[in-house]
Amino acid sequence: MDNAPAYAQCGSVVSVRGGIVDVRFGSRVPPIHSLLRAGKQDTIVIEILSQLDEHCVRGIALTATQGLARGMPVTDTHGPLMVPVGSATLSRMFDVFGNAIDRHPPPVGIRWRSAHHAPPPLVRRSAKAEIFETGIKAIDVLMPLERGGKAGLLGGAGVGKTILLTEMIHNVAGKHQGVSIFCGIGERCREGEELYRDVVAAGVLQSMVMVFGQMNEPPGARFRVAHAALTMAEYFRDDEHRDVLLLVDNIFRFIQAGMEVSGLMGQMPSRMGYQPTMSTELAQLEERIASTDTGAITSIQAVYVPADDFTDPAAVHTFSHLSASIVLSRKRASEGFYPAIDPLKSSSKMATPGIIGRRHYGIAQEIRRTLAQYAELKDIIAMLGLEQLSLEDRKVVARARRLERFLTQPFFTTERFTGIKGKLVGLKDALEGCERILGDEFQDVPERALYMIGRIDEVKKADPQLQ
Repeated sequence: MDNAPAYAQCGSVVSVRGGIVDVRFGSRVPPIHSLLRAGKQDTIVIEILSQLDEHCVRGIALTATQGLARGMPVTDTHGPLMVPVGSATLSRMFDVFGNAIDRHPPPVGIRWRSAHHAPPPLVRRSAKAEIFETGIKAIDVLMPLERGGKAGLLGGAGVGKTILLTEMIHNVAGKHQGVSIFCGIGERCREGEELYRDVVAAGVLQSMVMVFGQMNEPPGARFRVAHAALTMAEYFRDDEHRDVLLLVDNIFRFIQAGMEVSGLMGQMPSRMGYQPTMSTELAQLEERIASTDTGAITSIQAVYVPADDFTDPAAVHTFSHLSASIVLSRKRASEGFYPAIDPLKSSSKMATPGIIGRRHYGIAQEIRRTLAQYAELKDIIAMLGLEQLSLEDRKVVARARRLERFLTQPFFTTERFTGIKGKLVGLKDALEGCERILGDEFQDVPERALYMIGRIDEVKKADPQLQ
């Protein structure tokens, strides 16, 4: 054995091309997804993605490859990428390898699990369609989320996306006694630091885990960070039987990282330059987000739509997995309607009479009809004035303007900015308020009395003239 080549004892680097490393082994070749370590103090981590022949494998580096050269020894770790799980991970921030990056000591009492898991089998999945109440009126009434489902959050910068996510984390911690996991894929370090401060200030960090794959990290690390976060979520669902809210920002960057990995691996690009395996990679991730007999992982995913083209393959494949779409509007944010959700562009597959009931469905449809009529009348009002409308149209406008204001809501996470105490509104109270407004019960009430309140009963408190 003394005369045996180096690769017979562990392995040796055959070639390095950017983040792609080819390694030659002797008699035993490690399986796909195994982690290899190389470089000084084994700091360079490589994940095997394909086997070239009986002795060579090709892997993607999850760390920078500076200093790696041909002939260098490579050590097989005899296992895949491992992720820390357990209650000790709560209130902490991790990278893709499970290292704490929040400047606190490493957590004690954690266990390690493989980042690669199969989706739960159909026999374990919950076939019951349940509503996931968020305590936010506009979402619960018009675009109800599915427990164990996936919702897309579409919105640009500065329209309240982070605030809405933080409020949902707060409500899940209080109402559902659940756990929230934030997964930042390709996040800018500024965004991650700001979110961490917002979460600490909102007092919801104790029921939350944060996992980041930053924008400056190699594509392999950004691609795997979503699997790492999902493994943590699966632990809380399957072992602790708790409901989990998984927030992913941004799912497009997951596809983008996969596209970079595919290009580096030498695969022939598919339509518009995307990887040929995009639908498979996205499905492997999305199918793990499910409701089972022990708990549920409900996911809210920020979705970037390239060039606002909804026919882009990345958008088409992502939307096929979503059960609800929440669209945030910059125009509504500029008008002071928070949360700035566009009720006419947002939708949910749960909003059917068989799931939410005929009363809820009828109210939601009537709200949409009223707001759509108001949107059509806005041009006439701008040119001729409200007085030129018919009596019936004026009633529609009055209802719509009151509904718009009633669907605003003070958030717990914005109390320190606005000075207005946050409100959690149950679905029953939200429906009752909308129904009474549609019935013209508040036609003599000033519009301002319905702005930034919780339940409809608070109207009299908001306007002393009504007492």
